[in-house]
Amino acid sequence: MILEHALLNVKPGQSAAFETAMAEAAPLIAASPGFLGMEVRPSIEQPGTYLLLVRWEALTDHDPGFRASDRYLRWKALLHDFYEPFPTVTHFTEPLPL
Repeated sequence: MILEHALLNVKPGQSAAFETAMAEAAPLIAASPGFLGMEVRPSIEQPGTYLLLVRWEALTDHDPGFRASDRYLRWKALLHDFYEPFPTVTHFTEPLPL
């Protein structure tokens, strides 16, 4: 399993509209092959900051998979104008055995 991570910094005053757009966009990513689940968590300390976590079966399910799809074009149209600055996406492997 791969965990995709991004901190989403939403422009001031746009949080409510972002949350509405994210609710509309969520089914687009959920319909992707290899999608295992997603969480979007608002920050307590930093209003307007959200933690996006997406679980994928494999990295290729996200990129090029979802990112090369028509669903991603709609996702992008719904969400990308909210971010300032544009988020960096990072992928992580399985947790360490502790």
